[in-house]
Amino acid sequence: MSLPNQGRIAGVDYGEVRIGIAICDPAQQLASPLENYSRGSQEQDAGHFRQLVDREQIVGFVVGLPLYPSGDESQKSREARQFGSWLSERTGCPVQFFDERYSTLAAEQILTGAGLTSKRRKQRRDMLAARIILESFLESQSRGSELPGPLADTEPPL
Repeated sequence: MSLPNQGRIAGVDYGEVRIGIAICDPAQQLASPLENYSRGSQEQDAGHFRQLVDREQIVGFVVGLPLYPSGDESQKSREARQFGSWLSERTGCPVQFFDERYSTLAAEQILTGAGLTSKRRKQRRDMLAARIILESFLESQSRGSELPGPLADTEPPL
């Protein structure tokens, strides 16, 4: 099931203990980190994601799919797919999967470059990885969809 072209999408960096969540604006142009959610029971998790959908007016989810460098799926990929299916069933929102290779590494490099302590990096890493996944997804959806517009009709400077 594909995601709507308009409306807020949530990016998800799935983890067994913590889930990083990012959201985009309704025009699907900008992605921002939102939160790290610490998992509880399936009931608690379902309630949290249903509240997130209502509060943020989410129209769909992009769940990061951890792949090997070769592109092959792993056990973690299968777990992310199971989570995505569960998430769609519990929220009624469509879910798409997107290659998340190196998103956590990229997030760690950004946070290290910002001079954050190890503890502060850990607090932000998952939601930043979710933002990177969501940004990459949004960029892949818009790439090549519009032809570049004409150059301004002005005289070049001499």
